[in-house]
Amino acid sequence: MTTTDTALRHRERVAVARLHALLELLPTALDKRLADAHLTAFEFTLLEALREADGDRLRLSALASRTNATLPRLSRVVTGLERKGLVTRTPCPEDGRAFNAVLTDAGREAFESTRPLHADAVREMVLDGMTEDEVDTLADLALKILGRLDPDRRLAVTASLGDAECAADPAVAECAADPLPADDCPADPAQA
Repeated sequence: MTTTDTALRHRERVAVARLHALLELLPTALDKRLADAHLTAFEFTLLEALREADGDRLRLSALASRTNATLPRLSRVVTGLERKGLVTRTPCPEDGRAFNAVLTDAGREAFESTRPLHADAVREMVLDGMTEDEVDTLADLALKILGRLDPDRRLAVTASLGDAECAADPAVAECAADPLPADDCPADPAQA
Protein backbone atom coordinates (compact mmCIF):
# COMPACT_ATOMS: atom_id res chain seq x y z
CA MET A 1 0.00 0.00 0.00
CA THR A 2 1.56 3.27 -1.07
CA THR A 3 0.94 6.49 0.77
CA THR A 4 2.43 8.89 -1.73
CA ASP A 5 2.94 9.30 -5.43
CA THR A 6 6.01 11.42 -4.83
CA ALA A 7 9.35 9.87 -5.69
CA LEU A 8 12.22 10.15 -3.25
CA ARG A 9 14.12 13.42 -3.40
CA HIS A 10 17.75 13.27 -4.50
CA ARG A 11 19.09 13.72 -0.93
CA GLU A 12 16.76 10.97 0.31
CA ARG A 13 18.01 8.59 -2.40
CA VAL A 14 21.60 9.49 -1.53
CA ALA A 15 20.99 8.85 2.19
CA VAL A 16 19.37 5.46 1.56
CA ALA A 17 22.03 4.44 -0.98
CA ARG A 18 24.78 5.30 1.49
CA LEU A 19 23.00 3.39 4.24
CA HIS A 20 22.68 0.35 1.94
CA ALA A 21 26.39 0.55 1.13
CA LEU A 22 27.29 0.83 4.81
CA LEU A 23 25.15 -2.18 5.71
CA GLU A 24 26.76 -4.21 2.92
CA LEU A 25 30.38 -3.21 3.47
CA LEU A 26 30.80 -2.89 7.24
CA PRO A 27 30.11 -6.51 8.29
CA THR A 28 32.50 -7.87 5.65
CA ALA A 29 35.19 -5.33 6.54
CA LEU A 30 34.90 -6.19 10.24
CA ASP A 31 35.00 -9.91 9.45
CA LYS A 32 38.24 -9.41 7.52
CA ARG A 33 39.80 -7.51 10.43
CA LEU A 34 38.82 -10.26 12.89
CA ALA A 35 39.91 -13.13 10.63
CA ASP A 36 43.22 -13.55 12.48
CA ALA A 37 41.23 -14.15 15.68
CA HIS A 38 39.14 -16.80 13.85
CA LEU A 39 35.91 -14.94 14.68
CA THR A 40 33.36 -13.09 12.60
CA ALA A 41 32.03 -9.73 13.76
CA PHE A 42 28.71 -11.38 14.63
CA GLU A 43 30.44 -14.11 16.64
CA PHE A 44 32.33 -11.41 18.53
CA THR A 45 29.05 -9.57 19.23
CA LEU A 46 27.56 -12.80 20.54
CA LEU A 47 30.55 -13.47 22.81
CA GLU A 48 30.37 -9.86 24.03
CA ALA A 49 26.68 -10.23 24.91
CA LEU A 50 27.40 -13.42 26.86
CA ARG A 51 30.38 -11.87 28.63
CA GLU A 52 28.24 -8.94 29.77
CA ALA A 53 25.41 -11.19 31.01
CA ASP A 54 25.13 -12.45 34.56
CA GLY A 55 27.05 -15.69 34.83
CA ASP A 56 28.22 -15.37 31.21
CA ARG A 57 24.94 -17.02 30.13
CA LEU A 58 21.77 -16.02 28.31
CA ARG A 59 18.72 -17.90 27.16
CA LEU A 60 18.99 -18.37 23.40
CA SER A 61 15.89 -16.25 22.77
CA ALA A 62 17.33 -13.41 24.90
CA LEU A 63 20.67 -13.73 23.12
CA ALA A 64 18.89 -13.50 19.76
CA SER A 65 17.11 -10.35 20.92
CA ARG A 66 20.31 -8.90 22.32
CA THR A 67 22.29 -9.52 19.12
CA ASN A 68 19.47 -8.56 16.73
CA ALA A 69 19.41 -12.03 15.23
CA THR A 70 16.73 -14.47 14.25
CA LEU A 71 16.64 -17.68 16.29
CA PRO A 72 17.65 -19.85 13.29
CA ARG A 73 20.70 -17.65 12.57
CA LEU A 74 21.63 -17.52 16.23
CA SER A 75 21.33 -21.30 16.55
CA ARG A 76 23.67 -21.81 13.57
CA VAL A 77 26.25 -19.41 15.01
CA VAL A 78 26.03 -20.93 18.50
CA THR A 79 26.56 -24.37 16.95
CA GLY A 80 29.70 -23.05 15.24
CA LEU A 81 30.94 -21.51 18.49
CA GLU A 82 30.27 -24.82 20.26
CA ARG A 83 32.47 -26.59 17.70
CA LYS A 84 35.22 -24.06 18.48
CA GLY A 85 34.80 -24.73 22.21
CA LEU A 86 33.83 -21.11 22.95
CA VAL A 87 30.20 -21.66 23.98
CA THR A 88 28.14 -24.50 25.41
CA ARG A 89 24.41 -25.01 25.21
CA THR A 90 22.74 -26.05 28.47
CA PRO A 91 19.12 -26.58 29.47
CA CYS A 92 17.60 -23.52 31.12
CA PRO A 93 16.89 -24.36 34.79
CA GLU A 94 13.96 -21.90 34.87
CA ASP A 95 12.29 -23.25 31.72
CA GLY A 96 12.83 -26.86 30.71
CA ARG A 97 11.82 -26.09 27.13
CA ALA A 98 14.54 -23.46 26.64
CA PHE A 99 18.32 -23.56 26.35
CA ASN A 100 21.01 -21.19 27.50
CA ALA A 101 24.21 -20.30 25.71
CA VAL A 102 27.08 -20.26 28.20
CA LEU A 103 30.51 -18.79 27.61
CA THR A 104 33.34 -21.25 28.24
CA ASP A 105 36.74 -20.35 29.64
CA ALA A 106 38.08 -20.52 26.08
CA GLY A 107 35.23 -18.24 24.97
CA ARG A 108 36.11 -15.67 27.64
CA GLU A 109 39.74 -15.82 26.60
CA ALA A 110 38.84 -15.45 22.90
CA PHE A 111 36.59 -12.48 23.66
CA GLU A 112 39.17 -10.72 25.84
CA SER A 113 41.99 -11.26 23.35
CA THR A 114 39.85 -10.11 20.40
CA ARG A 115 38.33 -7.05 22.08
CA PRO A 116 41.27 -4.70 21.25
CA LEU A 117 41.33 -5.89 17.64
CA HIS A 118 37.58 -5.28 17.31
CA ALA A 119 37.80 -1.87 18.99
CA ASP A 120 40.65 -0.76 16.72
CA ALA A 121 38.75 -1.92 13.62
CA VAL A 122 35.54 -0.14 14.63
CA ARG A 123 37.40 3.05 15.48
CA GLU A 124 39.37 3.06 12.23
CA MET A 125 36.44 2.17 9.97
CA VAL A 126 33.61 4.04 11.67
CA LEU A 127 34.39 6.35 14.56
CA ASP A 128 37.72 8.04 13.81
CA GLY A 129 37.20 11.62 12.74
CA MET A 130 33.80 11.88 14.40
CA THR A 131 33.18 14.19 17.31
CA GLU A 132 31.39 12.89 20.40
CA ASP A 133 28.29 14.76 19.23
CA GLU A 134 28.48 13.06 15.83
CA VAL A 135 28.82 9.64 17.49
CA ASP A 136 25.76 10.46 19.61
CA THR A 137 23.89 11.61 16.50
CA LEU A 138 24.82 8.40 14.68
CA ALA A 139 23.54 6.34 17.63
CA ASP A 140 20.31 8.37 17.79
CA LEU A 141 19.65 8.09 14.04
CA ALA A 142 20.35 4.36 14.04
CA LEU A 143 17.93 3.86 16.94
CA LYS A 144 15.28 5.91 15.18
CA ILE A 145 15.54 3.69 12.09
CA LEU A 146 15.64 0.52 14.18
CA GLY A 147 12.46 1.61 15.93
CA ARG A 148 10.68 1.70 12.59
CA LEU A 149 12.14 -1.64 11.48
CA ASP A 150 11.11 -3.31 14.76
CA PRO A 151 7.71 -1.82 15.60
CA ASP A 152 6.85 -4.78 17.85
CA ARG A 153 9.95 -4.10 19.96
CA ARG A 154 11.21 -7.68 19.73
CA LEU A 155 14.85 -6.66 19.81
CA ALA A 156 16.49 -5.58 23.04
CA VAL A 157 17.82 -2.44 21.35
CA THR A 158 14.30 -1.20 20.56
CA ALA A 159 12.56 -2.40 23.73
CA SER A 160 13.05 0.98 25.39
CA LEU A 161 11.15 2.72 22.59
CA GLY A 162 7.71 1.94 24.01
CA ASP A 163 4.77 3.71 22.37
CA ALA A 164 3.38 4.90 25.71
CA GLU A 165 6.02 7.51 26.43
CA CYS A 166 5.09 10.15 28.94
CA ALA A 167 6.79 13.54 29.20
CA ALA A 168 6.89 13.09 32.98
CA ASP A 169 8.84 9.83 32.75
CA PRO A 170 12.61 10.11 33.16
CA ALA A 171 14.52 9.75 29.94
CA VAL A 172 15.97 6.31 29.30
CA ALA A 173 19.70 6.92 29.27
CA GLU A 174 20.73 3.37 28.54
CA CYS A 175 19.42 0.46 26.55
CA ALA A 176 19.78 -3.12 27.75
CA ALA A 177 21.21 -4.08 24.37
CA ASP A 178 23.90 -1.40 24.38
CA PRO A 179 27.35 -2.72 25.32
CA LEU A 180 28.30 -2.03 28.91
CA PRO A 181 30.90 0.68 29.55
CA ALA A 182 34.40 -0.60 30.08
CA ASP A 183 35.54 -0.43 33.70
CA ASP A 184 38.40 2.00 34.28
CA CYS A 185 39.38 2.22 30.63
CA PRO A 186 41.76 5.17 30.11
CA ALA A 187 40.78 5.33 26.44
CA ASP A 188 37.13 5.89 27.36
CA PRO A 189 36.41 9.64 27.32
CA ALA A 190 33.69 9.19 29.93
CA GLN A 191 36.28 7.81 32.37
CA ALA A 192 38.68 10.75 32.01
